[in-house]
Amino acid sequence: MRYELYYWPGIQGRGEFVRLALEEGGADYVDFALRPEDEGGGAAAMMPFLEGEATQRPPFAPPFLRAARQVIGQTANILLFLGPRLGLAPREAAGRLWTHQLQLTIADFVVEIHDTHHPLGGSLYYEDQKPEAKRRAREFLAHRLPKFFGYFEKVIERNAGRGPWMVGSRLTYVDLSTAQVIAGLQYAFPNATREALRKRPRLERLHEAAFSRPRVRRYLESPRRLAFNNDDIFRRYPELGG
Repeated sequence: MRYELYYWPGIQGRGEFVRLALEEGGADYVDFALRPEDEGGGAAAMMPFLEGEATQRPPFAPPFLRAARQVIGQTANILLFLGPRLGLAPREAAGRLWTHQLQLTIADFVVEIHDTHHPLGGSLYYEDQKPEAKRRAREFLAHRLPKFFGYFEKVIERNAGRGPWMVGSRLTYVDLSTAQVIAGLQYAFPNATREALRKRPRLERLHEAAFSRPRVRRYLESPRRLAFNNDDIFRRYPELGG
């Protein structure tokens, strides 16, 4: 099956979690965010779906995936769908639910990361909420980053003896998503992330192992992997610390 991925051009964002799974799974897919608008890509390609013209079940926002006649929205939901099809999820139902639960926890984490630079709302510029962002970032780095990292470290520890992964003995999509979050935090808060990982060696090994996979490595080194930037979820503002 050829998949179609729709997301905002110019940023990794939440679409990157889906891209990593598609790349590791060797999927045949078209990334419309990377296709020019005059060739049917870009933001314009999403509008018929978001406005309900191309589907009776419109997604709320990108990313969304088109798979034959299905249009599937929400990052965790897309990965729940792709996981078994790409060999990136356990076969048994309990394992798939556990993987999905971890992905939903990552989704919560991503919201908190985004709110370090936009604590009052995405409709405002960062410059309009700097004092609030500084306060939110301090709270995040002191309490929320260690809490999430500690939880994920514990998950890997309890999966001990089954490789560096979070679920079972094989890499799943949640390992790729965790590695992506770590990479984003290394960009946004390099010092705090380095210190947090120093205390959580299993999590650091997972990041290295996931991003060393041959298909993932080829993708990361290709022009298709967009660079982190300050229009994205993970942003580097030195005044926020970390």
